[in-house]
Amino acid sequence: MTRTQNALRIVALCAWPLINPCVARADVVLDWNIVTLRTTAAAPFNPPLESRNVAIVHAAMFDAVNAIVREFRPYAIRIHPPAAASPDAAAVAAAHFALVQLYPGQQAVLDAAYASSLALIPDGPRKTHGITLGETVASRILTLRASDGAAAAIAAEYTPGTGPGFWIPTPPAFLRALDPGWGCVRPFLMDDESQFRPGPPPALTSRRYTRDFIEIKEVGSSTSTTRSEVQTALARFWIATGPQNWNPAARQAAVAGRLTVSQNARAFALLNLAGADAFIAAWDAKFTYNQWRPVTAIRAADTDHNPETIEDPSWTPLIGTPPFPDYIAGHTTYAGAVETVLEHVFGRHPGVVITLTSPTAPGVIETYETFRAIANDVVEARVLGGIHWRTSSERGLAVGKEIGRYAAHHFLTPIRGR
Repeated sequence: MTRTQNALRIVALCAWPLINPCVARADVVLDWNIVTLRTTAAAPFNPPLESRNVAIVHAAMFDAVNAIVREFRPYAIRIHPPAAASPDAAAVAAAHFALVQLYPGQQAVLDAAYASSLALIPDGPRKTHGITLGETVASRILTLRASDGAAAAIAAEYTPGTGPGFWIPTPPAFLRALDPGWGCVRPFLMDDESQFRPGPPPALTSRRYTRDFIEIKEVGSSTSTTRSEVQTALARFWIATGPQNWNPAARQAAVAGRLTVSQNARAFALLNLAGADAFIAAWDAKFTYNQWRPVTAIRAADTDHNPETIEDPSWTPLIGTPPFPDYIAGHTTYAGAVETVLEHVFGRHPGVVITLTSPTAPGVIETYETFRAIANDVVEARVLGGIHWRTSSERGLAVGKEIGRYAAHHFLTPIRGR
């Protein structure tokens, strides 16, 4: 693992406790959402893979709980449980079984969390039946995803383009492209990976590209004199991965909304299934268009045939550039999908002031009254950090919102009359 990759892994590992520490324990779905994020954060840094695995865990919890409660249409598994099965035990067993299979190196920690959770559930047939049901559902979900192409996507070969406009490895580490085949992973909800693919990025000689270039060269530079301290803190605040950022915000809304276990199972499954598809859609666009990153473009502006873009061979972004093409931004695509799902579940105003902190911006506390405000800050943060063109960030958000609407209207819908 390179020094850059290790630093990103540490950022992710530290990012899980973004929830307000004053919020009390709620239910097993929220408990195992925290366990899941701790587990993924402790693994090597890989946002697309993390989103996939979090989605698998929550899909398993949802289908296990829903098989008992039957309030919503199932995601993938239809199963008739024993007459009396505990939804709590089913959720815990499903999450634990899935996580152990996905992260076998962390089994000891997961087993300890599993024992603690089960100790809070009264012993008896309901508990036993719930455990059996949860493990059965999780096993079937894992089987469904075993052939989704994720392993091949990570190992895929990729040859960077040549000439102006095309992505090439970026300084300082010049890492190979991360998960170049992820755009071909089988989606969880979408019909196919290109269902919401946007049109191409702006031409290098267009007004929009020129606008993006001038803006990010000024505000996204590591030595910018126009970016304020507040803006610098915002850019650094949102370095952690999408799942690590958004699930804690959703937990606070869920606690404030007093959702049931069944409702939480559905909300977090929908959130993370849409989020996983957002990464697939973003990677589909990234490796379809292969757009260069700002650091490459600014250093090589003398090759873009645009007289209004001036090169700076020493330009460096505030934040280290992740190793994959620019268009569209994965973080904002995820934000758009999750924002839309959470608005569907909780409304545009979640009824609580969401309080977030971040290990990459020590001492900074961000508060939000709407999910849209969070998503808008993610867009700004990518530009202020110097790592994504504004157009890439805004179109990513728009694509994500399409995915979120599609997810909310077609999946895990309430059963009429329940």
